[in-house]
Amino acid sequence: MRRTVVGLLGAVVVASLGLVQLQGQAAPWNLVAHEVATGLRGGYHVVATDINKDGRVDLLAVSTGAKIDLVWYENPSWTPHVMASGFPSMINADAFDIDGDGYPEVVLQSGFSTTPAKGDGVMTMLTKGADVNAPWTAKEFDRMPSVHRTRWIDAEGNGKKMIINAPLGGVNGAPPDYKDKVSIYAYQAADLKRQTVTDADEGVLHGLQVVDWDGKGRESLLAASFMGIHLYRYANGTWQRTRLTAGNPEPWPKNGSSDVVVLKTKPGRQLAAIEPWHGNQVVVYRGKGDTWDQRTVVDDTLNDGHTLQSGDLDGDGVDEIVAGYRGGGGGVNIYRLGTDNTWTKTVLEGQKTMAAAGCVFAHLNADKRVDLACIGTATANLKWYENLPAK
Repeated sequence: MRRTVVGLLGAVVVASLGLVQLQGQAAPWNLVAHEVATGLRGGYHVVATDINKDGRVDLLAVSTGAKIDLVWYENPSWTPHVMASGFPSMINADAFDIDGDGYPEVVLQSGFSTTPAKGDGVMTMLTKGADVNAPWTAKEFDRMPSVHRTRWIDAEGNGKKMIINAPLGGVNGAPPDYKDKVSIYAYQAADLKRQTVTDADEGVLHGLQVVDWDGKGRESLLAASFMGIHLYRYANGTWQRTRLTAGNPEPWPKNGSSDVVVLKTKPGRQLAAIEPWHGNQVVVYRGKGDTWDQRTVVDDTLNDGHTLQSGDLDGDGVDEIVAGYRGGGGGVNIYRLGTDNTWTKTVLEGQKTMAAAGCVFAHLNADKRVDLACIGTATANLKWYENLPAK
């Protein structure tokens, strides 16, 4: 297994008048890259969860390429195990232990197309059999032209999560404008019957984050689309939709947001977004309540920005932003908020080594520092970045 020290490159302070190089500065972390897998054609999404009930967090790799298996990699050897085969154009997955036996159930989305009407979207539940290392039992529970994002969410705050299904766009939407309504759906684990969260969104719906927005143990959903960033809360059997920000102010189809995460900072909660869809900008929003209109472009140099995560890499109680992009050979950047409220950018990966389509924070070794894993599209690989003490 190759082992490379990364994250010690020159930093960049992102100022309002442009990008200023700061020579000789090192990041306050020591990230060591471990290559988990190669040959993942169309590598798209990675899930971090304990699959085999051994107390270690494993990695599940979702790839869109033809005749690619759904494979999970066993921590710490990263031995591959085929979970499922024969699902074309896999696009997303998520894991949660429904029955409390210590093994997660996995929801898989397949049959994806960037033109919704050409897709054959399938929602499938995967459950383990007698041997966790053997292929899992598959049960299809819904089908529609377009599927794109799925998440488990504890929307009622009772520990019984439901499934979210967010298509890329409406069935009549097509590139480049995607002019059509797009819905979000939910399924209770008990019956897997389709319910509508909203049918009020439009254009491309790209990013989802599950978050305890109100701090009361009841999870809410953040969605990023052409219409901006919306918050969805569930109460008394219905979903409430609140627009937090309209996102990028350019005309359609460059409007709105592509991905969204919540940031924990000392001044308070902030939002980060990639804008516009598959865009070039990393944006931070400040606000409170239902109004998040203080918009700051932190970086405008991404090429096909596609994944956004937040996590505290250096243990100072403030989240860093991780943004991955696929174009121009791809890369992964990390943004750190300083005490003077400026953001510092560090290049974690580049040089055509990680065309990051999906990244996830997780504790992948036995220490207390959070680690990172990313999957690449053009680079067709999966890596995890071990967060070791800073040098």
